[in-house]
Amino acid sequence: MLLKIILWGIVIYYLYKFVFGVVMPVSKATSDMKSKINEMQRAQEQFIKQQQQQQEQFQKQKVHEENIHLKKGDYIEFEEIKDK
Repeated sequence: MLLKIILWGIVIYYLYKFVFGVVMPVSKATSDMKSKINEMQRAQEQFIKQQQQQQEQFQKQKVHEENIHLKKGDYIEFEEIKDK
Protein backbone atom coordinates (compact mmCIF):
# COMPACT_ATOMS: atom_id res chain seq x y z
CA MET A 1 0.00 0.00 0.00
CA LEU A 2 2.81 2.43 0.88
CA LEU A 3 4.63 1.51 -2.34
CA LYS A 4 1.49 2.22 -4.36
CA ILE A 5 1.13 5.72 -2.79
CA ILE A 6 4.81 6.47 -3.45
CA LEU A 7 4.47 5.38 -7.10
CA TRP A 8 1.35 7.52 -7.56
CA GLY A 9 3.17 10.43 -5.94
CA ILE A 10 6.08 10.03 -8.37
CA VAL A 11 3.70 9.75 -11.37
CA ILE A 12 1.79 12.85 -10.29
CA TYR A 13 5.05 14.76 -9.68
CA TYR A 14 6.43 13.97 -13.16
CA LEU A 15 3.07 14.66 -14.74
CA TYR A 16 3.01 18.05 -12.98
CA LYS A 17 6.58 18.79 -14.15
CA PHE A 18 5.66 17.78 -17.71
CA VAL A 19 2.50 19.90 -17.83
CA PHE A 20 4.05 23.03 -16.34
CA GLY A 21 7.49 22.50 -17.91
CA VAL A 22 6.49 21.64 -21.47
CA VAL A 23 2.79 22.06 -22.21
CA MET A 24 2.28 25.47 -20.61
CA PRO A 25 5.36 27.14 -22.20
CA VAL A 26 4.42 25.72 -25.61
CA SER A 27 0.88 27.02 -25.19
CA LYS A 28 2.18 30.44 -24.16
CA ALA A 29 4.64 30.54 -27.07
CA THR A 30 1.87 29.60 -29.48
CA SER A 31 -0.39 32.39 -28.26
CA ASP A 32 2.52 34.86 -28.41
CA MET A 33 3.28 33.84 -31.99
CA LYS A 34 -0.37 34.23 -32.99
CA SER A 35 -0.50 37.72 -31.53
CA LYS A 36 2.76 38.70 -33.26
CA ILE A 37 1.50 37.33 -36.58
CA ASN A 38 -1.73 39.31 -36.20
CA GLU A 39 0.28 42.42 -35.37
CA MET A 40 2.47 41.94 -38.44
CA GLN A 41 -0.60 41.44 -40.63
CA ARG A 42 -2.12 44.66 -39.31
CA ALA A 43 1.14 46.51 -39.96
CA GLN A 44 1.31 45.09 -43.48
CA GLU A 45 -2.30 46.09 -44.21
CA GLN A 46 -1.59 49.58 -42.91
CA PHE A 47 1.51 49.82 -45.10
CA ILE A 48 -0.46 48.67 -48.16
CA LYS A 49 -3.19 51.25 -47.48
CA GLN A 50 -0.55 53.94 -47.10
CA GLN A 51 1.06 52.94 -50.39
CA GLN A 52 -2.33 52.98 -52.13
CA GLN A 53 -3.06 56.45 -50.77
CA GLN A 54 0.30 57.71 -51.96
CA GLN A 55 -0.31 56.16 -55.38
CA GLU A 56 -3.75 57.80 -55.57
CA GLN A 57 -2.29 61.17 -54.59
CA PHE A 58 0.41 60.77 -57.23
CA GLN A 59 -2.20 59.90 -59.86
CA LYS A 60 -4.35 62.90 -58.88
CA GLN A 61 -1.33 65.19 -59.00
CA LYS A 62 -0.33 63.81 -62.40
CA VAL A 63 -3.84 64.28 -63.79
CA HIS A 64 -3.94 67.80 -62.33
CA GLU A 65 -0.60 68.67 -63.94
CA GLU A 66 -1.78 67.25 -67.27
CA ASN A 67 -4.98 69.31 -67.05
CA ILE A 68 -3.00 72.48 -66.32
CA HIS A 69 -0.73 71.71 -69.28
CA LEU A 70 -3.72 71.16 -71.56
CA LYS A 71 -5.36 74.39 -70.40
CA LYS A 72 -2.26 76.44 -71.14
CA GLY A 73 -1.74 74.76 -74.47
CA ASP A 74 1.30 75.00 -76.63
CA TYR A 75 1.69 78.24 -78.51
CA ILE A 76 3.46 77.99 -81.79
CA GLU A 77 4.63 81.20 -83.40
CA PHE A 78 4.16 81.39 -87.07
CA GLU A 79 4.50 83.92 -89.79
CA GLU A 80 2.16 84.26 -92.68
CA ILE A 81 3.68 83.71 -96.03
CA LYS A 82 2.17 85.98 -98.65
CA ASP A 83 1.75 84.73 -102.14
CA LYS A 84 3.59 86.76 -104.77
